[in-house]
Amino acid sequence: MIWEGKNVVTTGRKIIGATNLAESAPGTIRGDFAIEIGSNVIHGSDLVKSARKEIALCCYQCLYT
Repeated sequence: MIWEGKNVVTTGRKIIGATNLAESAPGTIRGDFAIEIGSNVIHGSDLVKSARKEIALCCYQCLYT
């Protein structure tokens, strides 16, 4: 899934929760569902620039077919 919109990185990171599971708040995706950092249930880019690169690497088929 790719999210877009105003302040999407900041908002998305709040919904997803901290990468460090000990710091992920209950009610966030990671806080409720993640088991360990290496086997995370979700990924969220830290910057729009990073997201563009990651989308190009992982989701080319989603965007261009």
